[in-house]
Amino acid sequence: MLNYNIRGENIEVTPAIREYVEKKIDKLERYFNDTPDANVHVNLKVYNDKHTKVEVTIPMPRLTLRAEERHEEMYAAIDLILDKLERQIRKHKTKVNRKFREKGNEPEFFATIVDPENGIETIEETTYEDSDNEMDIVRTKTFNLKPMDSEEAVLQMNMLGHSFYVFTDADSNGTNIVYKRKDGKYGLIETEA
Repeated sequence: MLNYNIRGENIEVTPAIREYVEKKIDKLERYFNDTPDANVHVNLKVYNDKHTKVEVTIPMPRLTLRAEERHEEMYAAIDLILDKLERQIRKHKTKVNRKFREKGNEPEFFATIVDPENGIETIEETTYEDSDNEMDIVRTKTFNLKPMDSEEAVLQMNMLGHSFYVFTDADSNGTNIVYKRKDGKYGLIETEA
């Protein structure tokens, strides 16, 4: 079951907007054999009454779907977000399922219901504006590090569209970082205790 947390910045989240968002995101259920039990975080922003930005984050164990879109029309941005999330799922579905099969005792991800006891990743974001100093931190994110191998971390990084990803190595229990190199290949930073 998808549980929605829809926030609006400079816009009131009307019942019509809420219904439209839920109707669109619910379409992702067709990619799963069982509907995942996940929280859907939606942030709707309006700038200068002209531009909108829609951000959707769906954290699940070992996988986070995330997309953002800017558009002049809120409903068009929501439509484009759905397209991005569907592309992420289609692009990575085979790889994710293969990784789960390789683990042996875990069922394929796209056929499982998320167990809320597994510690769903939480993201808290703070943005500071009107910074006078280039060294000011303008965004803070907090998340739970999940045990995985480096291949899973690269997959997660690519799905999020980031250039690096911090994770707990399942074998060593150390905090590691995978990153995308300028040559298009990947690097791994391992930490020592």
